[in-house]
Amino acid sequence: MTGRDSDYSQYSDAELIDLLRRGDGSVMDHICNKYKDLVKNKAKSMFILGADSEDLIQEGMIGLFKAVRDFDCGRDASFYTFAELCINRQMYTAVQASRRRKHFPLNTYVSLDSESGGEDDREGTNLRELLADRTELSPEELFLDKERVSYLEKVIEEELSDFEKQVLDLYMTGMSYSQIARVLGREEKATDNALQRLKGKIKKML
Repeated sequence: MTGRDSDYSQYSDAELIDLLRRGDGSVMDHICNKYKDLVKNKAKSMFILGADSEDLIQEGMIGLFKAVRDFDCGRDASFYTFAELCINRQMYTAVQASRRRKHFPLNTYVSLDSESGGEDDREGTNLRELLADRTELSPEELFLDKERVSYLEKVIEEELSDFEKQVLDLYMTGMSYSQIARVLGREEKATDNALQRLKGKIKKML
């Protein structure tokens, strides 16, 4: 930590932003350093959606800048929560823009395990159990397993609504339905309902 960073460490986030808005431009370096680990961790979770890690980090920093720009201490609960939302939203927007392709890698759907959603996820059966265990499969079984993955991709592409696909994407990264709701700007109940619907559709088709 530099001497200047040490000087700033005594201030709360709200006070730091106030200093920045009063013209102390060096505060931004301190905020970026303080939140760089949050950005990197979010980039790791979003990487599962097929985006480049370095690009995601850059997008995350843009989200952080937007959080600093738009934070309102009288409206927002805390800067950390608001920054997390802005970073998630900026990264996911970038992921959507970069992956306008036909299919996405369902072999990474390990996050559909019910534990990944935290306390918000009330689904008792996880979808990972519906896929074959690949640890000791023969070549013939592996071929069939790939066919099942392709079939599941087709089901998701054809049977899920655009909103359900967005919810599924973010759920894959380990977000709870309440976090997903904030990123997508939707009601928590609507997001939870979409999550339960998409799980039901996939399990029904399997």
